[in-house]
Amino acid sequence: MNVVQNDRGVSNVAAAIAEPARTRMLCALMDGHARTSTELAAIAEVSTSTASAHLAKLKDAGLLRLQVQGRHRYYCLGDPLVAQALEALMVIGQGSTRSFSPRTPDRLQFARTCYDHLAGTLGVQLHDRMFEAGWLLPAEGDDQEYRVSDSGVEFFRGLGIEVAELKALRRRFACPCLDWSMRRPHLSGALGAALLQALLQRKWLTQDPDSRALTLTATGGRYLSKRFSMALIQPARPLSSSAVIELQRLGG
Repeated sequence: MNVVQNDRGVSNVAAAIAEPARTRMLCALMDGHARTSTELAAIAEVSTSTASAHLAKLKDAGLLRLQVQGRHRYYCLGDPLVAQALEALMVIGQGSTRSFSPRTPDRLQFARTCYDHLAGTLGVQLHDRMFEAGWLLPAEGDDQEYRVSDSGVEFFRGLGIEVAELKALRRRFACPCLDWSMRRPHLSGALGAALLQALLQRKWLTQDPDSRALTLTATGGRYLSKRFSMALIQPARPLSSSAVIELQRLGG
């Protein structure tokens, strides 16, 4: 019975995602911002009535969550796992090639949000550095979970992140999320979300209001290089507005 239920669950979710307009809506919400049905209709390029039907289907599948504030109704992703699944599907959707060369516009490839955690080249760089320094370690017997070493606890505390408090939350603590532009993991889970918030609060990163792109500030570049003991490679040129729009249409 469980196998049958799981099969049906996967089929229902796959069917909900499969329609291009619904895919665009989901990808637009991967920046962590809630949006109205009118905004999502414009993004998906459908009428408001059609958007309402799409949103109802996504909500019924558990992919979206509705937030009501007074007369306003906002939609956001139902769970961080939804963003992680979409990120993995983007990798699969690009197809496998013998020699992988990212085609993501430079600025979005460098740093962006993946729902509530840091993705892109910077996210992968910091993930790898945390392992090299021994702050992050694979969980025993589970390569899809991470644990933090004693030195890592002190490192994160220096950023204002208390590891013990994150472990008490009702969500995965720390795990890999396959980065669709780099095809290597970045850090997700409660720890990944806390890291991004720490960088934003210090204004080492700033978030674009209308896209997933993150900007590394001059101060952030200096402090991250110092804290992580690494050189950061920033994008060579800014991302144009037309490139942002085109990437969002492609599901980026």
